[in-house]
Amino acid sequence: MYHSTVATPAGPFTLIANDEAVLAGGWTSTVDDLLPLIAPGLRPVEVLERADLGPFTQAVREYLEGDPDAVTGVPVKQRSGPFLEHAWDVLRTVAPGAPLTYREYAVRCGRPEAIRAAGNACARNAAALFVPCHRVLRTGGSLGGFRWGLPVKQWLLDHEAAAGAPGTVRPSG
Repeated sequence: MYHSTVATPAGPFTLIANDEAVLAGGWTSTVDDLLPLIAPGLRPVEVLERADLGPFTQAVREYLEGDPDAVTGVPVKQRSGPFLEHAWDVLRTVAPGAPLTYREYAVRCGRPEAIRAAGNACARNAAALFVPCHRVLRTGGSLGGFRWGLPVKQWLLDHEAAAGAPGTVRPSG
């Protein structure tokens, strides 16, 4: 396993990956903030630092350069129960510039009444950016929560809007 940190306007973004997939990512400068987020069966014993993680780092750079879809095709590996794994797959289909409410997200996940479970899927997502939980908002358009802070979530949404993502909706607060 390897980790790398990329400077972003929202702060340092660190990711953990193996040769095949991203396991975790978030706005932190330390791998210690990410390791506990990885499912125990996937959690590495040792994580070596690399300046560049090839296509994973390149996808982050392309995202930062204005291509909000650049991270969509990056392989991600997360493990949990069937609903959470399905919900994380559904998150990857939320288009940049077209955020959903938690209720709409629950509907897309096939469980319209499971709004809290949908929120839990966002909260337990280890691979921020690659699994774009920042694109889920509260009813009325307010930001809701985000593990890496609401200023980062707002920056991501604004960045995607500035990139001209079709259907861009600007959240309120």
